[in-house]
Amino acid sequence: MAGPATRTKKPLSALRDFLHGEAAGGIVLMAVAALALAIANSPAAPLYFGLLKSYVLGLSVLHWINDALMAVFFLLVGLEIKREVLDGQLSSWSRRALPGFTALGGMIAPALIYLALNLDAPESLRGWAIPTATDIAFALGVLSLLGPRVPASLKVFLTALAILDDLGAVIIIALFYTAEISGPHLGLAAATLGILAALNRFGVTRLPLYLLLGAALWYFTLRSGIHATLAGVALALTIPLKPSPARPDDTESPLHRLEHGLHPYVAFLVIPVFGFANAGVSFSGLGLSTLAAPVPLGIMLGLFLGKQIGVFGFGWLAIRAGLADLPARASWAQFYGIALLCGIGFTMSLFIGLLAFPYSEALQDQTKIGVLAGSLLAGLCGWLVLRFSASEDIRREQP
Repeated sequence: MAGPATRTKKPLSALRDFLHGEAAGGIVLMAVAALALAIANSPAAPLYFGLLKSYVLGLSVLHWINDALMAVFFLLVGLEIKREVLDGQLSSWSRRALPGFTALGGMIAPALIYLALNLDAPESLRGWAIPTATDIAFALGVLSLLGPRVPASLKVFLTALAILDDLGAVIIIALFYTAEISGPHLGLAAATLGILAALNRFGVTRLPLYLLLGAALWYFTLRSGIHATLAGVALALTIPLKPSPARPDDTESPLHRLEHGLHPYVAFLVIPVFGFANAGVSFSGLGLSTLAAPVPLGIMLGLFLGKQIGVFGFGWLAIRAGLADLPARASWAQFYGIALLCGIGFTMSLFIGLLAFPYSEALQDQTKIGVLAGSLLAGLCGWLVLRFSASEDIRREQP
């Protein structure tokens, strides 16, 4: 068990654990996505799709995964956002400037490209937000394959950018993908959130109490019409960031304890299960013409072109204007490689696609094709650029 001396390094150790866990989780996610595609195009496909559509306690298995299991993912996302903004890599303007500008550009440009290609297809305009997301696990998984060729500053930058990107996705889901609202259940959700905030305000640090009320918050949010996963983010914002002054022997805050406890389960269980359940798409009867349809083409080009234009372009402008600095020991070529990796959308893109087209399996399948194609293209090109663009400092250090 770690002693008090090691616990004082919480921000650094938390970031190190996050990077290592996300990188390994990204490799696992690649494997389960490939497995899902293989099964969906094999004789076992009817069993695969039939299992996902089977019902348990009133909800389909796929519904449980996307609404309940993913709430745990969003809880971790909320914890990471809160920690980084208040006590981490996004805690000051100088630290959040470059990730902030690039995250903004990385959401605007892909959305514009998608909208431009879907203006004549009103039924598909709801998918404009699909290519705006970056999958941090996948992106760090690709970076992990490059080893010391990429400076640590770029990995920290990518992590901070992806966290702000997730924050943008949460706001988009709340504003644009909310169904009809049930007033009574929304009121109960608000009251529960108020109780959680009061517990935080009065210094209560018992995690089981927060999690119990969080389960009630999830249920009320589900019934209210707002997507239930947002309850995870709301709960995260109420978890105390500082240890209880009444327990001086406890130097780790409830937020850090919960984040560290959840991280391996999210990285190696929640996200792989989501990826396995949602990446499977049958290619039977599909050709290159399918990829040229407005939805998959808009998603693919949004992820591959839009992300690199938005991230690199907004980053270049911010640095040239003196509002931000290029990450330490990184070259412009490496910065461009990171911008390419931001086009790996996978988890959040697939999730937004389900919200955008809840009643159209055809559009959901087109979404999967676009996300897979765009993410694969962005990941491969990003890896190639970073593979052959090591900075001079790193080249000198290598034998």
